[in-house]
Amino acid sequence: MTSSTSDAHILMSMTYVSRANPDVSAKDFNEILQQAQANNAANGITGMLTFNKDYFLQTVEGPRAQINRLLYALIADQRHHDLQVIETRELKYRKWAKWSMNYASPTESNAAIYLKYSTTVDFNPYLLSAESALDLMTELSAQRA
Repeated sequence: MTSSTSDAHILMSMTYVSRANPDVSAKDFNEILQQAQANNAANGITGMLTFNKDYFLQTVEGPRAQINRLLYALIADQRHHDLQVIETRELKYRKWAKWSMNYASPTESNAAIYLKYSTTVDFNPYLLSAESALDLMTELSAQRA
């Protein structure tokens, strides 16, 4: 299946959350991040990822066909499960245009940001609305700029 030229200019955003499999190590995660950065750059995808030891929360942006292909690959990836798409929408412009994949993990310096958006003591992105997920990643991204 090839993307048509009319589809190539339609920018999409997709935000999803998933649970990391318990055997995903820090080394595995670094490989996931490096692989995502390389693949995304090759496919015109940009985005933001946050990960703690239990959850992935990610927004990806790019041509509609590429985002759809990525979704199928994410669903098949055995390193995580319970993938739930929080939001998809068309974009006029990219929010994370300068990053093939920006990344933030919980640290002491950003703990207040996670707490601001958390509905429980332990951060659980499954409980975030689409707007809260985007706001969280926007604030984390601004801290890294």
